[in-house]
Amino acid sequence: MERLFTYTFHIPGTLTADLHIAFALPCACQLVHVSAVGSNQHDAVWQIGEPQQAGAYLPLQQVGRLGNPLVNRRTEFTGGQYPHLAQDSLLNIFVDYDGAEGTAVQNLTLALTFAHG
Repeated sequence: MERLFTYTFHIPGTLTADLHIAFALPCACQLVHVSAVGSNQHDAVWQIGEPQQAGAYLPLQQVGRLGNPLVNRRTEFTGGQYPHLAQDSLLNIFVDYDGAEGTAVQNLTLALTFAHG
């Protein structure tokens, strides 16, 4: 049986600037699921990568709107495969809060699920 773990981030209110979340992974793992959603009609986009390459694992994607998360499938990850990450790899999440100067996202929630190993 796969051992899964999830990182969830929730930022209440309206974002007024781009968001950058960075952390080191506690073990070797595979990123197997991501989703993103805001509570309003907005223009926010996001991507997941490493410090040197913002979209290394998930290229720029829309954030779900009106409480309907956009869930990314394996084919939407860079290279069409779930990324394998070594222990202590740095993972970076980048959110452009209003896309191309559109409407800012409100009550943003991001979820990333990993398979251990």
